[in-house]
Amino acid sequence: MAVTEAVENYLEAILVLKRKQPDVHAIDICNYFNYSRPTVSVALKQMKDKGFILVNGENHISLTDEGLEVAERIYERHTIISKMLVSIGVSKATALEDACKIEHDLSDETFRCIKKHFNERMAKEQK
Repeated sequence: MAVTEAVENYLEAILVLKRKQPDVHAIDICNYFNYSRPTVSVALKQMKDKGFILVNGENHISLTDEGLEVAERIYERHTIISKMLVSIGVSKATALEDACKIEHDLSDETFRCIKKHFNERMAKEQK
């Protein structure tokens, strides 16, 4: 199933929020993105219908296995790309912003090569 950039961003946000707090609610996502409640509610319904998230009776949002897989893939891309950009002299704020733009458009092949190169470089620097 093709996943849109917007869905990837929401899933990544849920993952990040879940790592910071025990429960994730729609309002947390609103605050994370500075989006309105209706905007987030529409997106959450779509993601629930597509099987990416679950919402329990207390309105706690959790990722399904499929949602978690997408979220972790995007988060890894974001993390590696932003660290790589910082390592070549880009400011942290700009690197984080640019990583958000780049993470969605890279092919799997290109990302694997970037990741391999970055990890090898970091390993050499630690010696």
